[in-house]
Amino acid sequence: MRVGCAAEDPDLALVGSVERTLVEIAAPASEVITEIRVERGERVESGQLLVRLDATLADAEIARAQALLAGAQTGVIIAQHELERAQNLRGARVASQQALERAQLQRSEAYARLREAEAGLAVAQKHRADLELLAPVAGVVDQIPFDRGERVPAGSVLAGLLQDGDPWVRVWVPEDRLVLARPGGPAEVRVDGVPGVLHGEILDVAREPEFTPHYALTERDRSYLVFEARVAIRDAPTGLRPGLPADVLVRAVPVRPASP
Repeated sequence: MRVGCAAEDPDLALVGSVERTLVEIAAPASEVITEIRVERGERVESGQLLVRLDATLADAEIARAQALLAGAQTGVIIAQHELERAQNLRGARVASQQALERAQLQRSEAYARLREAEAGLAVAQKHRADLELLAPVAGVVDQIPFDRGERVPAGSVLAGLLQDGDPWVRVWVPEDRLVLARPGGPAEVRVDGVPGVLHGEILDVAREPEFTPHYALTERDRSYLVFEARVAIRDAPTGLRPGLPADVLVRAVPVRPASP
């Protein structure tokens, strides 16, 4: 049966599932988890520490970068003294112009090494800071896939946060009913297990059509073109989890006849 057939019902009835924005925090490097500061279901604020990774190698990288920086700073001091000496000797006509230019070049090279060392230290410090994974947004911890003491691969998800904000229902609007799905328009939402009708608002509608999703009831229905849309739930109860089935109803607006 095709949902929302205009010949049967002027209103637009759609089915979908509740979704929330899931923010995943990935491991920047392959390291051992030394501390997990949160639990599943816990609410966190933006900037709060979630997971800490072993920083032994990162601390060594910083120490090495600091040593290189100290050497580069010393090199600049020596190069500056050599340049001043070459300038004095040249002024006394003891040293050649070539010697003066060589001293100037050595000072330029010393400053270049200093800038390189400063950049290396900044990179090492950034690597060290990345091992303390902070919450990028406020929300609820949805997943903590690893345990303390495990070595995690680089790029693996260490924590997942359901971001604060209104959840939404993802639905597919039939091509011939697209006129009813206006962004900003009201909708009624019913979620399994939640009593009453919730107030919804159409957030957006895809510009390009696609075929009916794979869970359509019949092969015939799969041949229809539909447009993906999102319907925000403005008065969702606290803790409404994603994945719950939902029904969305968009009321048809009566068309007034044109004035003669």
